[in-house]
Amino acid sequence: MNPSGTAVSAPGKVLLAGGYLVLDREYTGLVFGLSARIHAHVKPLPTSSGVTISEIIVRSPQFIDAEWRYGYRLADNNGGIEVTQLEDLSTSSLSRNPFVETALGYALSYITTIISPNIEPSVITILADRDYYSQPDQPPQQTSAPGQPQFIDFQVPLHEAHKTGLGSSAALVTALCASLLTHYLPDDVVTLSMASAKAFANSSESVVRPKRSFESDKKNDKKARLSLESKASDGSNRQSPTDSGKARLHNLAQAAHCAAQGKVGSGFDVAAAVYGSCIYKRFSPSVLEELGLVGSPGFARRLKNVVEDTNPAKRWDVQIFKSAVSVPRGLRLVMCDVDCGSQTVGMVKQMLAWRRRKPAYVNNLWAHLQRRNEEFGSTLTKLARSHYPNQNYETLAYIISAIRSLVREMTAMSGVPVEPPAQALLLSYCSSLTGVVGGVVPGAGGYDAIALLVEDRDDVMRRLHEVLSRWGYDPDGGEGPTTGRARVLGVREEMEGVKAESSHQYSAWL
Repeated sequence: MNPSGTAVSAPGKVLLAGGYLVLDREYTGLVFGLSARIHAHVKPLPTSSGVTISEIIVRSPQFIDAEWRYGYRLADNNGGIEVTQLEDLSTSSLSRNPFVETALGYALSYITTIISPNIEPSVITILADRDYYSQPDQPPQQTSAPGQPQFIDFQVPLHEAHKTGLGSSAALVTALCASLLTHYLPDDVVTLSMASAKAFANSSESVVRPKRSFESDKKNDKKARLSLESKASDGSNRQSPTDSGKARLHNLAQAAHCAAQGKVGSGFDVAAAVYGSCIYKRFSPSVLEELGLVGSPGFARRLKNVVEDTNPAKRWDVQIFKSAVSVPRGLRLVMCDVDCGSQTVGMVKQMLAWRRRKPAYVNNLWAHLQRRNEEFGSTLTKLARSHYPNQNYETLAYIISAIRSLVREMTAMSGVPVEPPAQALLLSYCSSLTGVVGGVVPGAGGYDAIALLVEDRDDVMRRLHEVLSRWGYDPDGGEGPTTGRARVLGVREEMEGVKAESSHQYSAWL
């Protein structure tokens, strides 16, 4: 345990291709990590000499009254650590934070299976990079202006903040679990890299080097498949501490995030938070189905089996293709926040209901979309490996256009607004600008964001800022400053996943 504190950050995400398909193990998703990160800093909670307490304080000082105090106790019958919010002491007593509370219970329960069950009290500070939340009163062009601070005071309670859809809950759970593991456990169990994002982006390998195997796609291209299997306790195929530590972190964060959500999702957001940009094939939900509740008899033992992947009947079958994702030098990813909103859960239910009604049609459409998505990823990677100084992006633009055409068909036939008319108009207009290769409505679609691939030039970014600062959409009359104000966020692609941080950058907030 580091008495001066332990700091960790995890990136946000954008599902650039594979929305809805990523829910099914027959398909994959093209996921990019984003440079906006959630940070977690843990340090011991000072107590008077001879006084023993069981309390963890979680602070989020960028928001008004955002402090939660938790008591914790070791449950009977190997039930793990039960965490209870101390409402009389928490400034956010009327607002539970299920992601924080669940991550604490899961992480502390796993920690007690390795070290003494006597957990020392601590203070956790959580900070979010500025682009995780919309700032409605700020002019759009100022959102990502150079020289602005990394962290700002959002000046609202957390429940009133408007998320920009960058994957804050997955990044939060991952950063929180990682900070607790690295704070309480020995270095030979969990160690995180502090490698720079630039160095990582130029490497074809992950910081993690799990067991590797290869498979051929229909074009006989070889893709490195990174299996997240934990190694046997006898040491066979032994990984380095960093490798196995990240695999354990991935499994723990997936389990905690699913429990906090109340459902087993696809998990691409947690995978991006742990491993960064990748092509992702989901895990089978059955891996987590017998875990049970924190505090139930045997929970800690079952959690340890899940985290360390030691149950032969419930092995993690998730697949992460790290080396299959690259961004060509001279291109960058741009995220644009659109000031509307989408009910993603309702959209997913509606989409899955449509698939049940029209399985043959949907499966055929999704097979075509999967092939285009694979072309998208492989074309990006081939361009990234090319050494030509002046790249031609016409093929890439054509593939993006073909993906959008299939997505619009899915929108029309399902009734789910994956690429609704307002977003289609905005994307088409942006794609017509010089230096913009193309763009999509990311993830499950809807009205709240678009993602663009653009040439990494200052003049292109200035033009985007200018265009989006004036953008609006009137469904009755075309273009106008009525709804759907959009702005460029100050984020870009991030190849690196979770990493250790230096505590000094948080000094003003601790």
